Amino acid sequence: MCENRRKMPVIPFAATRSGIRDFLLAVSALLSISLLLYLHHLDLPPNVVSHSAVQSRAALPPPLSLHGILFSIASSSSSLHRRAPYLRVWHRPIAHLNTTFIFLDRPPRQPLPPSLPPIIVPPGAASLAAGHRIARIVKDAVALDAPGVCWYVFGDDDTLFFTGNLVRILSKYDHNKWYYVGSSSESYEQNEKFSFDMAYGGGGFAISAPLARVLARVLDSCIGRYRHLYGSDARIFACLAELGVSLTVEKGFHQVDVRGDLFGLLSAHPLSLVASLHHIDAIEPIFPGRTRLNALEHLSKASRVDPARIFQQTVCYDHTSSVTVSISWGYAVQVYEGNQLLPEVLSLQRTFRPWKRGKDVSSSRYMFNTRDYASDPCKRPVAFFLHTVSADTTGIWTEYTRHNSGNCSKIKALERLKAVSLYSHNRDTNTDQMEAPRRHCCDISSFSDETMTVQIRKCGILELIAMRG
Repeated sequence: MCENRRKMPVIPFAATRSGIRDFLLAVSALLSISLLLYLHHLDLPPNVVSHSAVQSRAALPPPLSLHGILFSIASSSSSLHRRAPYLRVWHRPIAHLNTTFIFLDRPPRQPLPPSLPPIIVPPGAASLAAGHRIARIVKDAVALDAPGVCWYVFGDDDTLFFTGNLVRILSKYDHNKWYYVGSSSESYEQNEKFSFDMAYGGGGFAISAPLARVLARVLDSCIGRYRHLYGSDARIFACLAELGVSLTVEKGFHQVDVRGDLFGLLSAHPLSLVASLHHIDAIEPIFPGRTRLNALEHLSKASRVDPARIFQQTVCYDHTSSVTVSISWGYAVQVYEGNQLLPEVLSLQRTFRPWKRGKDVSSSRYMFNTRDYASDPCKRPVAFFLHTVSADTTGIWTEYTRHNSGNCSKIKALERLKAVSLYSHNRDTNTDQMEAPRRHCCDISSFSDETMTVQIRKCGILELIAMRG
């Protein structure tokens, strides 16, 4: 349960240099005596720490659990029935213990399945403009006065959240302090039009509990000054700016201000945990041959097994066959002919279209490096998409099967390759690794006519992800 930290008691003493010095010496002496008595009781030398003490320190509970996050989902009576299946992909009532709520403008028009989170229709919501109503969800969520809430997370009914990763991301920050966490749009034009500095609401954002409580108290007096702004996220950003709080950027929140095929974005994900995917209705199914919903459910199979590794890109080289392998774990594997320079492989292929309809694809600008996606399928790498995932106590196996995009001639090593099998150890996601992440390495352990087997592992200290020669 998340609670405010207790303040240390104030010990009065004379505020002189000698008084401070005497006080510190006395405290130091008391601590030394206490430590010696404790170690004597353990019958250990003074410079040895007991094994039980180390174990108890390592056994401390994690700073945050899923039960400490309250999800507030903005929807409407007209869209909820259509988008309810997306909510059921990521929301599991037993795991969430009813810490997810859907906020509507008016009661739903059709009966809804009981598996959905509780629905709340705030008084007077139907009379408010959409931007104003959704901005006030911050106040409505805080008014629920749910116990044990460390963070309030806000998103839309077409946002897919990766809840386990949200716990890991938010664990990096002290929830007793004022934090506003999220990310901007992928589109340079969208950021230029609205703001480069705000968290885009569809991608979701998080506000720490004490900041949310303060924002709720001043929200009504603030948002009236910003009725000219387009969205609720812009109004919340403006009110937080008036409180002196700026955005803490986490690149795993995805507004997805693009349309069409998301393959280029998901196959070269940034080195950060994925927190969300928005605009599900505007993108094609992320796995070929599946419906949009079925594709998301298929992705969730891998996400439930190893959420921290989902979409994480790993690159390795097979020097005997002269191929380059790019892995987006839990999603897809690409095998290139020849040795490709790493920065080129890490850039995003423009498989998607601009968010603004009718805009020239070649002139659109994004907030990341892009490269052309060959119109001729025979000039593209061979793509393999997730087929199965299985795990045991030692690690995880994922199998990827070939997706044929034409009768293309390839080098002999790739002509008959039908599947890629990946093995990875269970991922260690402590806070230090998340604050200073490093891409993993991989080894091609076998490469037959039909199957390639790859093992993912941590890179050595001096190891380079590079082709030879």
